[in-house]
Amino acid sequence: MERKIGTTSRGIRCPIIREGDDLAKIVVDSVLEAAESEGFELRNRDVVAVTESIVARAQGNYASVSAIAEDVRAKLGGETIGVIFPILSRNRFAICLRGIAQGAKKVILMLSYPSDEVGNELVSLDQLDAAKINPYSDVLTLEKYRELFGENLHPFTGVDYVQYYSDLIRESGAEVEVIFANDCRTILNYTKNVLHCDIHSRARTKRLLLAAGAERVCGLDEILNAPVNGSGYNERFGLLGSNKSTENKVKLFPRECTDLVMEIQASLLEKTGKHIEVMVYGDGAFKDPVGKIWELADPSVSAANTPGLEGTPNELKLKYLADNDFANLSGAELKAAIEGAIRQKDGNLVGNMASQGTTPRRLTDLIGSLCDLTSGSGDKGTPIVLVQGYFDNYTN
Repeated sequence: MERKIGTTSRGIRCPIIREGDDLAKIVVDSVLEAAESEGFELRNRDVVAVTESIVARAQGNYASVSAIAEDVRAKLGGETIGVIFPILSRNRFAICLRGIAQGAKKVILMLSYPSDEVGNELVSLDQLDAAKINPYSDVLTLEKYRELFGENLHPFTGVDYVQYYSDLIRESGAEVEVIFANDCRTILNYTKNVLHCDIHSRARTKRLLLAAGAERVCGLDEILNAPVNGSGYNERFGLLGSNKSTENKVKLFPRECTDLVMEIQASLLEKTGKHIEVMVYGDGAFKDPVGKIWELADPSVSAANTPGLEGTPNELKLKYLADNDFANLSGAELKAAIEGAIRQKDGNLVGNMASQGTTPRRLTDLIGSLCDLTSGSGDKGTPIVLVQGYFDNYTN
């Protein structure tokens, strides 16, 4: 009988992970137990994906606020520092800001507007238009911001992040001055020591700051990129991708974990005879249409993956074929013609009109986004995701 199911995504439950656990064994056992319990079979080119959170937990990759403070003080001098372009997040950045503020005497907090890098709005574009403010050139003081826009609560969290971050800095023992600007070089009018907190634009920001005369410049990826008094660290990403563990501790993005995905793949091959792809995924790359939040606060969707997940999709658009190449066919003839086109497609469809409208993104970003949506971020208890049929097409 012809298969009627295409891609499926299943959240897989597993035990609560603690530091030192044999994560590869737990992942493999959990997937095999789920297959037995639910009566499905594993197939070649299935994908087993593991959320970065439990990988970091198994690694024990945690750091204290005091470790952040010590590293900031050592790298930026401990006096007045500019903290620019942070995202607006209690979970992602507030705990880091506590440590940053403890490592300085004064913080010049420069917020991008109308929104942060991942889409959290301070003000709306309509508010800017009404106030005749140009966010590309205008620099606002806190007083001017309040005069024009008053208090702005985040639509989902109900937090005024300007007040929240200001209070947090003061509670951590530092003075604070808040400005609003979108040119990173604006901060150099206030201090030459800068910590830039942007995620995906960080290389450009650093280049511009150094060219404009900054004396000490660090990105979040350079804070805790090595252990401080035995703390956790991430050699590639530092504090990027970290989130709150306790009021005084952060969980960092997992350290190098390619060995983990290869071990899981080898173990599944041994136990099932199937070649299964494996990845460690972070935030998905998608945007909320109401809150306007772009989810990707992690530095990468894929912390590690097996080689079979490299590359981009190579797919034909079925509706293009149906409406153009085979517009005069229907029924069984149309089905056979489309199947034939898929079987005969080139190995590289770049520039082919029949592939237009297919998603031009990396496989790891697409699959990681699917996994992030499947596992959620709350109490589902499914930090492992099994994706089946992703690499199938209409002919399978």
